[in-house]
Amino acid sequence: MAGTVVFDLDGTLADTSGDLVAAANACFRARGLGDLLHPQDDALIAFHGGRAMLRAGYARMPADRLLPPGAEDEDFDRLLKHYGAAIAVHTRLYPGVEAALDRLAGAGHQLAVCTNKPEALAETLLRELGIRNRFAAMIGADTLPVRKPDPRPYQAAVEGAGGTVARSFLVGDTETDRKTAAAAGVRVALVAFGPEGRAIGRLAPDRLMEHFDDLPALADDWLGA
Repeated sequence: MAGTVVFDLDGTLADTSGDLVAAANACFRARGLGDLLHPQDDALIAFHGGRAMLRAGYARMPADRLLPPGAEDEDFDRLLKHYGAAIAVHTRLYPGVEAALDRLAGAGHQLAVCTNKPEALAETLLRELGIRNRFAAMIGADTLPVRKPDPRPYQAAVEGAGGTVARSFLVGDTETDRKTAAAAGVRVALVAFGPEGRAIGRLAPDRLMEHFDDLPALADDWLGA
């Protein structure tokens, strides 16, 4: 019997860190600060969101530099504009994503995305990556008045795909995803190739997924072939 597989986006389906860091650095350069974040070394910060990147960069400013009032809000708006204009320059799907999605769909499973990325940006990115049509539902950070780890966005993603929460599970990469699954009462597979690597196992997910090749068998196990 088929079920529903719900995916996080950033750090789960695709490595988006390069374009996120580039957008933050564009904000720093606009203030004459240069590139304060490193595309590889600061990838984990990128997956904590735009404001986390800005604050990390601000912490590295020269001691004699002061930001004007409201700088973070101004830079956050600037960051979103930069990111929206160059959302898929460095971003790549993780290996095996498309083949796994094909196999899941072939087995009759419904697919959905539930992300804390703003809905419009998530829609754009999924289209740029060529996989938007694989998902029957897409819930972003601002689709509902609440976001993950509140369980309601997850529930909306499952129901929007035509499934039931009782026959669903989440694939993610962060503590937020772990908490979302717990709040929704479903199992979670956290990817071991995301921003934290195998260290994400510290959260004791129901499964630590090494590669997308492992997902179809996992779905058969958890949802039934």
